[in-house]
Amino acid sequence: MVADAQRAVEEVYRADWGRIVATLIGMVGDFDLAEEAAQEAFAAAVDQWGADGVPDYPRAWIVQTARHKAIDRLRRKSRWEAPLDEEAAANLAAAEQPDPGGEIPDDRLRLIFTCCHPALAPEAQVPLALRTLCGLETDEIARAFLVPTATMAQRLVRAKKKIRAAGIPYVVPETKEMPARLDAVLTVIYLVFNEGYAATRGDGLVRTDLCAEAIRLGRLVRSLLAPRVPAEATALLALMLLQDARLDARLDAAGDVVTLEEQDRGLWDREQIAEALPLVGEALRGGGGGFAVQAAIAAVHCQAARAEDTDWPQIVRLYDVLVEVQPSPVVRLNRAVAVAMAEGAEAGLALIDELAGELEDYHLFHAARADLLRRAGRFVEAGESYAKALALVTNDSERRYLEKRAREVGSGK
Repeated sequence: MVADAQRAVEEVYRADWGRIVATLIGMVGDFDLAEEAAQEAFAAAVDQWGADGVPDYPRAWIVQTARHKAIDRLRRKSRWEAPLDEEAAANLAAAEQPDPGGEIPDDRLRLIFTCCHPALAPEAQVPLALRTLCGLETDEIARAFLVPTATMAQRLVRAKKKIRAAGIPYVVPETKEMPARLDAVLTVIYLVFNEGYAATRGDGLVRTDLCAEAIRLGRLVRSLLAPRVPAEATALLALMLLQDARLDARLDAAGDVVTLEEQDRGLWDREQIAEALPLVGEALRGGGGGFAVQAAIAAVHCQAARAEDTDWPQIVRLYDVLVEVQPSPVVRLNRAVAVAMAEGAEAGLALIDELAGELEDYHLFHAARADLLRRAGRFVEAGESYAKALALVTNDSERRYLEKRAREVGSGK
């Protein structure tokens, strides 16, 4: 029973941490208190579930237990430490009442909008939402922003201090206020999907729970902004649907990576692709930006019946546009790979090598470079790049793939 309880706690923590904390913040109005109470509730669950068995509704049990612990903390502060200030008193009153809901009918999305308050610096809004509300770890967020983990940790601390010092209220924005926060909200949803599509750590490459949650939130955003849905909201949903449609083909039976060109395209979800393609056109006609261009690139891939049918010159042209809209080193890396597929490995390598100073600590830079060196028959150099990628990768599924490729170039394949 103890082992079953431990497993259940780990599953709830992995799948529902963000949703639980989002619900608690809505109840108590304090980020730190919500996280601390949730941690105490999970610790209590290990002991109680081990003795009494796993409850029928584990997430609800955690929320209720954490809510009681938050109330106890606030009451102790009032009784033994110091009188509650106005904010803490309001938090206690909120925790003791049912959540009144609001104009956004979803705890997590409601609080993502709250995190993306205009008073917070843009570089703080998205990381705070990802860490506190979506359950991503600090190093996972740091990877998404290509900054050191310590730098990201400092940003998160500063964001919480800013909320406290500036008295930023934990309130639900009205629908008319959503457009000002939309870019940051869409970025949060996009990065949650990315973490699900290629997990930072663990044995599996894919976290379907995060992909499904991001798509759900993307649909909800569009419904909230209807009938005048911004093109970027439509583009993001289309992009996620197209990427998600290929999930079943990304791993083999052993859970190892299958590259795009080697995937069984019969496993792609054609109904989902058919839903997404008109959205891509709608987004492009509406003047959508980076998400629309990325969705168009994904659409070209999804419309190719075979890998060799892929219109790589068209993808390169789309990346040319994306580089103008989002001139990041990662976008330029992806463009270099597309150029290699359209014009040959050496052409792509010349472009990749220009990025060495910017992406030296990014494992996919070395993995992409190694693959192009392998295609060019430069096996010794490929082996060196695979070794660099292996020194940086943190996901076990990706590690196994890179080890396999490294063995192949080592044997001259």
